[in-house]
Amino acid sequence: MDPLTAAMKVAASGMSAQSERLRVVSENLANSQSTGRTPGSDPYRRKTISFAAELDRTTGVSTVDVANISRDPSTFPVEYQPGNAAADAKGFVKMPNVNVLVEMADMREANRGYEANLQVIKQARDLISMTIDLMRT
Repeated sequence: MDPLTAAMKVAASGMSAQSERLRVVSENLANSQSTGRTPGSDPYRRKTISFAAELDRTTGVSTVDVANISRDPSTFPVEYQPGNAAADAKGFVKMPNVNVLVEMADMREANRGYEANLQVIKQARDLISMTIDLMRT
């Protein structure tokens, strides 16, 4: 496989991984206030994503892939909301372990990673076009 096509394959796998990361972050943000339905029940638990390097045996190129999507084991913060349906006998509600600031930072990082991989694909495509143009003349 030529180096430009390999670069495009690596960048495409990076875009796919960052896209999945953005999906997980979006889900966390959407559920940042989702409490349990009954008193004392657990609220939404933050999801985390991890990546792994994978060797594409057909091309010999090392790509990135989603290794695991798991749940954050950290404790749930507790808030006093006696009117909430999920409040216990003392009026406390378990809140999701989602920190909106952390999620926003993850979203910006994933977005930047996606854009960087997109630029790699654009540059490789331009170099391939330039090579074809040179071969014509």
